[in-house]
Amino acid sequence: MLLHGRGSDALKVCDMTINLPYDLAGLPKPEGEASLKVFLLPASDSLHRQKEKPIVLICPGGGYAYCSDREAEPIAMKFLAEGMHAAVLRYHTAPEAHHPVPLLEAAWAVKTIRQHAGEWHVIPDNVFICGFSAGGHLAASLSVFYDEPLLKQVHGSEVSLRPDGQILGYPVITMQDDFTHKGSRENLFGEGNDKILKEQLSLERHISPSCPPAFLFHTMEDGSVPVENSLQYACALRRAGVPFEMHVFEKGGHGLSTCDALTATSREGIVPDNGSWIRMAIAFVRRHSHMPQFDETV
Repeated sequence: MLLHGRGSDALKVCDMTINLPYDLAGLPKPEGEASLKVFLLPASDSLHRQKEKPIVLICPGGGYAYCSDREAEPIAMKFLAEGMHAAVLRYHTAPEAHHPVPLLEAAWAVKTIRQHAGEWHVIPDNVFICGFSAGGHLAASLSVFYDEPLLKQVHGSEVSLRPDGQILGYPVITMQDDFTHKGSRENLFGEGNDKILKEQLSLERHISPSCPPAFLFHTMEDGSVPVENSLQYACALRRAGVPFEMHVFEKGGHGLSTCDALTATSREGIVPDNGSWIRMAIAFVRRHSHMPQFDETV
């Protein structure tokens, strides 16, 4: 673990390589590296009302083939600017790894954050997970399957693996043929049993009342991951009585990230109106955390 930053007023960055006991899940250790990079705001005594802060764990997209830089640190900086810690998980992807490796690594990240909560000045029951596209599937998967026996088998049961909220940007949710993103499905499944995994990893079919609150955003024009993914997830949350907030923007394609020139790869990726999702997601974290609200007095 490397910790960069000097003094109590400096942003600290902690780089950690993920090294799990994959064999406990009957899996070989994947080739390549997975990592967790944690960005910690200063624990200044002058910020007496909020020395401990929520944290947002970010899972970049990339079709389970890679982790997109566009949906990693640029997103973390947005949450940091609003007084929240942030972390970026770069999980193993195809062809080196398939399900359940990314899920095991996301669970490890939540466990690690909670284990270091005191040292890092994190509010331990304010750990939010945020994912985009395939990373949205990973974030939602942990929100749905956090209590599965396989995760306990690898990580134990001393520390809760349940995120306290989920933020999903144009997420892959279903693995069923009509609306899935087939590239993400193929990369996640590998040589797995297609029929069984289609059912197991179609998240809209596994929502329970204990799932954490959710914030979703998508665009109607998304031609890669159809908006039905978010719609089906929201309907399942509603049926289970899980609080959620959803925003469907009319314009814009897939992978918008911050919706501005910072992350756009073409003019079509600059959709200023859609960038409001960040402000609304920050408000979502504030509502579901111990952060002081703007109208509170000292």
